[in-house]
Amino acid sequence: MSRAHEGRIRRAVRESVSGLPRAFWWLWLSTLVNRLGAFVATFMALYLTLDRGYSASYAGLIAALLGLGGVVSSIGAGVMTDRLGRRPTLLIAQSSTAVTVALLGFVQHPVAIAGVAFLVGMASNASRPAVQAMMADIVRPEDRVRAFSLNYWAINLGFAVSAAGAGFVAEYSYLAGFLAEAAMTLICAIVVFVKLPESRPVRTAQEKAAEPEVGLGHVLRDGRFMAVVGLSLLVALIFQQGAVGLPVAMGQAGFTPADYGMALAVNGVLIVALQIPVTRFIEHRDPRRLLVLSSLIAGYGFGLTAFAGSVGVFALTVCVWTLAEIVNAPTQTSLVVSLSPTHGRGRYQGMYTLSWSVAALIAPLMSGFMIDRYGADWLWAGCAVVGTVAAGGYWVVMRGPAAKETPAPESAPNPTPAPTDEVAA
Repeated sequence: MSRAHEGRIRRAVRESVSGLPRAFWWLWLSTLVNRLGAFVATFMALYLTLDRGYSASYAGLIAALLGLGGVVSSIGAGVMTDRLGRRPTLLIAQSSTAVTVALLGFVQHPVAIAGVAFLVGMASNASRPAVQAMMADIVRPEDRVRAFSLNYWAINLGFAVSAAGAGFVAEYSYLAGFLAEAAMTLICAIVVFVKLPESRPVRTAQEKAAEPEVGLGHVLRDGRFMAVVGLSLLVALIFQQGAVGLPVAMGQAGFTPADYGMALAVNGVLIVALQIPVTRFIEHRDPRRLLVLSSLIAGYGFGLTAFAGSVGVFALTVCVWTLAEIVNAPTQTSLVVSLSPTHGRGRYQGMYTLSWSVAALIAPLMSGFMIDRYGADWLWAGCAVVGTVAAGGYWVVMRGPAAKETPAPESAPNPTPAPTDEVAA
């Protein structure tokens, strides 16, 4: 590699990570550590069927309860983020996750496992609105797409490493996996407590009198935002098929679990390799066009799966919809922030998180029904249709200015300001 090429790479990396506040990097680090310890999501089904001897149906029920817990906590966590603050919500969510995950490794009765799994789903999902709201608080508007992209990159890097390590941990002891995840989540809680001050903007008496508190009713009456939440649900239903529809379809076509693992591994590798450079290319481009384009690529990327007849072609389709995921994730999250009033970010982020939690519940039912009743090809055709509908929806909904947040005036004091010192590579 030439020195000039190395210099360009260094400059690109420096431009990707420079200019973000130190508090962001502590939040980013806590996200990475949290995902590095995400063992339970990887081996839960194997733990229940192989180690505990339960049926596949029971394992599916537990997976559904984990998702249902996330649905229940999304709104409540958003309210807590606005009322209690970002930092207390993160501390409660991460500490509760550590306790419930550790407990899940010890309980043995099927009813107890189901109950604790529901609590794990609630606790683990409760941190998302607070993380996203805090990130919006501490990062400048022009840097938010880049910041959310870096956070998404950390999520995928951590999950890729934990997925690889989960197999080795499970061979030694499933209980060790539960305890390791609990310990790493507790470390995240400690990082939040020690390094991250509260970032919730402080409202003056005049602001409170002029603008009432944002309640859930206000969020639900915000037609434009709720339309975006609905479109997010459609896109999430498409992306969920990589985990629920794709393995079933490949299995019915005679491919092995190892084949599916090889095809899906492309997703994580591409996100880790391309998320940062792609974000540098898109961060200052029109979000309306990016969301329309990513919805189409996602829908038709999955649609191409109908023509796949080898592991290589399946992997190629994964490449297509992964590119859509790389573009969609930071753009969509940044859009949600721009549509949210500053003092209602928690509730808005909670409603947005709900769209993904609901998709995680609906997608398995949708894919199972479509494949059993009509065949996998109809599922992939349906993905193309849903992607087209979502693209058209974004084109209509995002006409006109997107931003509506109301930043606090410079004279408004904040007793616990987020650090503003910048970190350069």
